[in-house]
Amino acid sequence: MFELSAIRVNAVLLIMTAMTAAPGVCLADGVVIDKIYHPYVQPNEQDLEFRAIFQDHQTSKPDNLQLYKLSYGRSIGERWFAEAYVVGKATDDKSLHVEAYEIEAKRQLTEQGEYWADWGLLFELERETNKDAWEFSTALLAEKEWGKWSGTANFYITGEWGSDIGNELETRLGLQLRYRYSRSFEPALEFYSGQDTRGLGPAILGGIKLPDGKQFQWEAGYIFGLDNKSPDQTLRLLVEFEF
Repeated sequence: MFELSAIRVNAVLLIMTAMTAAPGVCLADGVVIDKIYHPYVQPNEQDLEFRAIFQDHQTSKPDNLQLYKLSYGRSIGERWFAEAYVVGKATDDKSLHVEAYEIEAKRQLTEQGEYWADWGLLFELERETNKDAWEFSTALLAEKEWGKWSGTANFYITGEWGSDIGNELETRLGLQLRYRYSRSFEPALEFYSGQDTRGLGPAILGGIKLPDGKQFQWEAGYIFGLDNKSPDQTLRLLVEFEF
C-alpha cells in the first residue's frame, strides 16, 4: 500500500512536469480534449460507451475533425477495469472511417476516502489502422472531494513508435472541477493542455438509475481554445450504459 507522503510527493512532481512540459502531447488521433477519467472501479460492472468529439479549425490541422469512439468494458475483480475501443474519424476531405483500435485498463490504487485524495492508474495501447503507428500511454488519476465539490486530475505520459510516425515521449494534462448538485445534474469546469492545444470550458455530467442496478451516464463539454495554436472550439459528448 502506498504511503501518504510518497503519494503527495509523486503527485506534485508529476503535475509540475505536466504544467512545464505542456504543450507537448497528443494521442495518435491528435485529440487532447476527451473524457476525464475518475480513479474508481465498481466490481461486477459492464458498460457500453459512445463518445463523439467535434473540433473546428486548428492552425496545425486545417481540417475540421469528427472523432467517434465505441467501446465495451467490464471490471476484472475489485480493482481492475478493462475496455476495448473502435475509433472512427472524419475530416472535411475524408469521410468517416475506422482510424484505430484501442485497449485500455484502469487500476484503482486506493479506497475512496482512504487518503487525502483517491488514486488510480490508466494504461492505453492504440494502433492506427492505415499506417504503422503505435501508442502506449500511462496516466495517473487523482480525485479529491470537498463537500459537494470534486476535483479530478489526469496526467498522461505517452510513447509513440512505428515506421510511419516519429518516436516520441509526450505528456498531457486534463483537469476537472465538478459540483455534485444532484445525480442527474453536475456542472463542471474543464482544462486541457497538450500538443497544439490548451483549452478551458464548461461541462455538464449526469446519470439516471435504472432497475436491477443498471444506470445511464452522460457528459457534454464545450471547450474554448486559449491560444492561436488551439482549436477555437471543441464539443465533446459521451453516453454510457452500465449494467
